[in-house]
Amino acid sequence: MADEFDVIVIGGGPAGENVVDRAVRGGLTAALVEERLAGGECSYWACVPSKALLRPVDLAGEVSRVPGLSLGPIDVAAVLARRDEAVGHYDDAGQVRWVEGVPAEFVRGHGRLDGVKKVHVTTASGGERVLTARQAVVLATGSTAVVPPVPGLAEAEPWTSHEVTAATEIPERLAVLGGGVVACEMAQAMHGLGARQTTVLVRGGLLGRMEPFAGELLAESFAAAGIEVRTRTDVVEVERPEPGGKVTVRLAEGPPVEADELLVATGRRPATRDLGLGSVGLPDDASVEVDDSMRATGIPEGWLYAVGDINGRALLTHMGKYQARVCGDVIAARARGDELPAMRDLAGGYGAPQVVFTDPQVCAVGRTEAAARQAGFRVRVVDYDLGAVTGAYLMGADYRGRARAVVDEDRKVLLGVTFVGPGVAELLHAATIAVTAEVPLDRLWHAVPSFPTVSEVWLRLLETYGL
Repeated sequence: MADEFDVIVIGGGPAGENVVDRAVRGGLTAALVEERLAGGECSYWACVPSKALLRPVDLAGEVSRVPGLSLGPIDVAAVLARRDEAVGHYDDAGQVRWVEGVPAEFVRGHGRLDGVKKVHVTTASGGERVLTARQAVVLATGSTAVVPPVPGLAEAEPWTSHEVTAATEIPERLAVLGGGVVACEMAQAMHGLGARQTTVLVRGGLLGRMEPFAGELLAESFAAAGIEVRTRTDVVEVERPEPGGKVTVRLAEGPPVEADELLVATGRRPATRDLGLGSVGLPDDASVEVDDSMRATGIPEGWLYAVGDINGRALLTHMGKYQARVCGDVIAARARGDELPAMRDLAGGYGAPQVVFTDPQVCAVGRTEAAARQAGFRVRVVDYDLGAVTGAYLMGADYRGRARAVVDEDRKVLLGVTFVGPGVAELLHAATIAVTAEVPLDRLWHAVPSFPTVSEVWLRLLETYGL
């Protein structure tokens, strides 16, 4: 087996796969090293299984809002079977065949840097192999869940996103530590699938990095569904005397919470453990800083790149894939001596769209009002009640939602857009185009939305602005 390639990628998730694909398209040879399953976190323990679990809960909510329709109890066994199908029953044979068909070599094992352009691989069978890159090594190992240093928490063996998305049974009582995307989505999924008592414990509020009204509307939805949310709450101790037994979560204030399972969703850190960063002079416990071509800064000769969560720019699968496409094209162009492809500044992730697949859905792109003001923009904020749009009314009774546009008053372009409401995820790409392409508002006004659709909110936002 050849041990020298133009490009070696460590990490076989969506970002790593896209680097390999683009590099090979550019005429280079490539190897992809993955310790677990080809397809990575997103395919098996995050985006794909979580949405498979959320879809029936979301659909049940839609049906409940339409007069004349009713829905019986959700068939949980069928939902879990569908989830298993969505993740390929945790078998990556198809993904491996795709990599080999690129064509690239798939290497199963733990890869780590071992000096300049060297990757040491401990293979799945226990063997060892040293791969050499002629052009570049790309790090695409993603991130791992953070378990805070709360007394007793680690010993209680809590669920993270891995365990909750792969659950084979729905717990009767679930406690959720955290208020971000994973916490909110999985609290609603587990509750909708039968968790009798679901309690969300969060130090601040729900979805704290988004517009405040997003978390407020979601909290109202949680309360209506019977999900208890305790905000401004500090966990001081966790007890689980028997493995797999009852969990007791003690709080700084208020009564303790007892549950059958505890989900910890308090953030993620770059997966740099035993990656060999020290062998090339980089810190072992921090994100890998990169420039806009995804090339690691501070590395002589510029042969090291990092894409996806590990560079800390925008922890979203689709942004990791975008970075990977840029990276693969750049490596190929540099190898040929060609002019580099066009790139956008991804430093703050401000062009990154994000969807929270709860009911109501929450989606946003660009800057929030607070972030825009902090960055020094002269801002005007335009809000509109989504429920007042005819298309939203026709979606179901008691439709509730809100839209916000954050406008740069000097350039008359959108800095950010947020939608909250049932089914609003499909509105987001129009907002992404408007924000990233910096479409002037007076030109956007001529993009006529169809009637009667929820997208008519675009017209209402612009009319409220004064166009």
